[in-house]
Amino acid sequence: MKKLFWLLFFLISCITISARNRIVYFDLRKLLTVDYSDSLQRLSVWDEMHTVSTLQGVVNRKRPQLYINYVTDGARQIDSYWWQKYRRKGEWLSGRDTLTCHSVEQVVNYFADQVKGLVVYDSNVASTSNVASAVAGIEHLIAVRYDARPTSLYTRLTTGSLHLHVKVWLVNPDGTSLFTGHGLLPNCSRASSGSIKNDPYLWFIEKYMKTGRCNAQYAGYYIDQKWRDMPERANYNHHQLTNHDFFVSRGGFFFDLSPWPDEPATDEPSQRVGTDYQTLKELLSEAYRLNRGKRFCYIGGFPAWAYKYTKHAGGHHEDVATEWTFSTLIGAYNAFEDADAIGYGALANASFWQHFPLKKHYPQHWTTKKRLQERGLTDRNGLVVTANRNYMIFYVGDYDASSWVYQRTSDIWEDSARGKLPLMWCVSPVLQERVPMVLDNFRRTATVNDYFAAADNGAGYLMPGMLQTPRPLSGLPDGLDAWARHCSKYYRKWGLSISGFIIDGDGPALSSRGLDCYASFSPNGIVPQKSPLAMLHGNMPVLRSDYDVNDEDPRKAAQLIVNRVHDRGIPFHWFRTILKKPQWHVEVMEEVKRLDPSIELLDAPAFFELLRQWLKQNPTMSDKLK
Repeated sequence: MKKLFWLLFFLISCITISARNRIVYFDLRKLLTVDYSDSLQRLSVWDEMHTVSTLQGVVNRKRPQLYINYVTDGARQIDSYWWQKYRRKGEWLSGRDTLTCHSVEQVVNYFADQVKGLVVYDSNVASTSNVASAVAGIEHLIAVRYDARPTSLYTRLTTGSLHLHVKVWLVNPDGTSLFTGHGLLPNCSRASSGSIKNDPYLWFIEKYMKTGRCNAQYAGYYIDQKWRDMPERANYNHHQLTNHDFFVSRGGFFFDLSPWPDEPATDEPSQRVGTDYQTLKELLSEAYRLNRGKRFCYIGGFPAWAYKYTKHAGGHHEDVATEWTFSTLIGAYNAFEDADAIGYGALANASFWQHFPLKKHYPQHWTTKKRLQERGLTDRNGLVVTANRNYMIFYVGDYDASSWVYQRTSDIWEDSARGKLPLMWCVSPVLQERVPMVLDNFRRTATVNDYFAAADNGAGYLMPGMLQTPRPLSGLPDGLDAWARHCSKYYRKWGLSISGFIIDGDGPALSSRGLDCYASFSPNGIVPQKSPLAMLHGNMPVLRSDYDVNDEDPRKAAQLIVNRVHDRGIPFHWFRTILKKPQWHVEVMEEVKRLDPSIELLDAPAFFELLRQWLKQNPTMSDKLK
């Protein structure tokens, strides 16, 4: 009898463990083929993607349980690519039991015991969708849009066999709007801002941020329901609902607000000028308070410039200006962005991949004076050889966004020409939070010619000059020490010592203290926009950034490089490329060498070490190059 008991116990334990290790796989690619000119079909896409993404965030919080297949780019099947790569024998997901679901109801039913109910939001108040994602993560709920039609997802989830209970209403139960833009905020003593769009965010601040219930280390800057009015303005997956899951899993907050103080938000032209801007500052201020100024707020997303807040949407401002204004503002409050920008802005399954097991450390090796001499880059006295020599390096980017590396690895990194040239791949190390498997894959498959530096502007994108006092936008204390601590842990883990590009943008240039900050974690070099042409700060080489070189025609790109090298006046040259394959770089350099044999493409350690030695050997050069 005792043997039978232990046998049953063993079998039950095995079944339980198997169920806990099971992955539910849900293919949603059918939603990419609907008729987007049909408003009801657009609603269906929005509703299913939002509900599934918030469900993902809740159930993937502690372990990877739900994987969706949705993100594609033409013929490239992005989610399939990563799924198949890590299902191979010996890889992380090899041998894991998998259950395939075929409908939203089926997948919700499977995980029904892991969620506490629904948060229901208002179809007529666009911003309530973002607030619903935040509430879902904090309260362990699924978000769904209110829709009384018998066939709607809301009806299917709240009736029948599922019959999920509504725990939080962001709309009245009869479908009328809870947020009206006047009076007091619902169940709150705070007065309305006069903006229907902004009031849900202010309500969230009162209910979840001021009470300390929100994890202010994480935030999503993603378009709200207004996407449904204009899905054709970017890729159809650019509702970016698939990006919500990670920030739901972390219990963070969401917003979609204009960074401009000088005009009403383009999606609510009736609001008082600067209302969005003031709400955004309040969100950032509350996040700073909750993080005590010691931790940074990680913001996923980017200004939705094709839809809102720019000339594309009837505003007064250009696209890049809007990007820089937002980045300037968040830097003033100790926040940075993981820039899921339009084009390749969709990212799925980050809540799943966040559990990928990384190594403790990914080292890289620096060069030596002996090696430089052996390569003929310095003479026998250690002097840098500059006679008829011009040294250059490519900043290979832009990889400061989880979504961009997630979508473009399959064709850029996998290019067969990789390894033929020394390339400095500039990847933000903070991407390990959402796409750790991508960064691990880079290191495991790198050739001797692949070297890694940090993308702009370190472990996250902000204007670093905004960390320096005085900070007029926020009035907060200096944030440089906090930035150094934040970046240092990522640089150490990934063996980084170069910051390949620093976008100063609309912020001030790095002060002496700002340069000290970077020298503490990026001692082998930085490339700012606002600096002398070349200088040493202590022992850290500083080189001013130069041209972007992105012409599809390698001959035209090569001519631009050669012309610029002849104009620059020093023997060290930096050029940025964006989403260019290794084969393109090979063809460019073949043409460069034909036009000017004096130009030599170097690996990053050799380039920056030579720059350092050259500046030491020419101590008055920095003053001449200002």
